[in-house]
Amino acid sequence: MNQLLSEMDGFDPSTGVVVMAATNRPEILDKALLRAGRFDRQIVVDKPDLTDRTAILRLHTRRMKLGPEVDLRVVAQRTPGFVGADLANVANEAAIRAVRHGHAAVMMADFEEAIDRIIAGPEKKHRVLNAAEKHRVAVHESGHTLVALNVPTGEPLHKVSIIPHGMAALGYTLQLPVEEKFLATENQFKDQLAILLGGRAAEQMTFGEVSSGAQNDLEHASEIARSMVTQMGMSEKLGPLTYGRRQQLVYLGVSGEEERNYSEDTARLIDAEVRALIEEAQRRAREVLAARRPGLDALAAALLEREVMDRDEVVRLLREQAENPPAPAR
Repeated sequence: MNQLLSEMDGFDPSTGVVVMAATNRPEILDKALLRAGRFDRQIVVDKPDLTDRTAILRLHTRRMKLGPEVDLRVVAQRTPGFVGADLANVANEAAIRAVRHGHAAVMMADFEEAIDRIIAGPEKKHRVLNAAEKHRVAVHESGHTLVALNVPTGEPLHKVSIIPHGMAALGYTLQLPVEEKFLATENQFKDQLAILLGGRAAEQMTFGEVSSGAQNDLEHASEIARSMVTQMGMSEKLGPLTYGRRQQLVYLGVSGEEERNYSEDTARLIDAEVRALIEEAQRRAREVLAARRPGLDALAAALLEREVMDRDEVVRLLREQAENPPAPAR
């Protein structure tokens, strides 16, 4: 670091030398690097938005023969947070799948499979679940799906699958953002918590017990709830304050342990508020599913048969079930 600063200070301003550098971790840069006369002008190259992703996809597919039904904007909508390299990978994976399946052109299904592969990992068709496990996964994903369809701010459902992917995912429920979002409200976070706990609530309702399949959901929900309380000021009891400060190891470029800048009493209150958010979300998920129990059973049964369903299929099934409810048992 000292040598770099010394070299930069040694440039003669009249020589017209411009020094440029790039980093993915600007928050950990030493302040001495950023003072006037050194790297004093910062240009943020953020992740591409929806319009940019659509243009990038057009660039990477310009030499591909695309099927008439391919809509690159829909592909861009399905890939929020992807950077240029990720989108190039999507196009490449879609082309590989098209060749592998003997398609004359790259089809929309090829892009769908490519995105699923990148997000959730490749399909593990050799991972055969027994009948009881498959039924539980179908119920779990049906719970996520029904809650996602019925909370006020849930993103539109895109696809639900009970085909194992990647290292651990036994199924997944994908939602498709309608537009780019750069912030989220308290109610949106609470709806997301309810969606995450919908799978666990469905298992509890159907089988009378829960399984380890909800572990990732619980981890994600706990992180969101704790961030709401400690970082976003979304707790009436704790007020509009932030709690905890994460230290950065500047020269190593990694995060250190969180520095606690609050008392033990506050820590207990934080834990209580996080628990309250999770319990409220679990109650909301149960209420949604209890009011739509026949739909939950019908969707789980359909997933067992089809394994993958898109939004139109799910909505059609639930509409038919609502119009023709099963006769009450005698």
